[in-house]
Amino acid sequence: MMIRYAAADHGDSYLRSVLRGAFPRVAVNDNVGSIGDDRMLREALRHFAAHGLGAADAARSRAESAFFAGDRNEYRWWLGICRMLDRRMADAVAARQEAANHG
Repeated sequence: MMIRYAAADHGDSYLRSVLRGAFPRVAVNDNVGSIGDDRMLREALRHFAAHGLGAADAARSRAESAFFAGDRNEYRWWLGICRMLDRRMADAVAARQEAANHG
């Protein structure tokens, strides 16, 4: 019995795309400007060192407290730290606060 094998064709191969120059010259996982400055990164790492795996939840709690106290700068700060530790959690907090502003 004869067995025939034909590999799946996934379109252009990576090598052909590179040779054509279809890929950008910068890293696609480079989050320049979206994560925040070095100061916030250092503070997020300190916060994580102090709170361990509950650090994102603690930052979320502080962001929510600042929001309801009306301290917008403190809210943005803690939301940024929460975002560095757990982006989904921070996005959920921001969505709830946005709904509270418009609701």
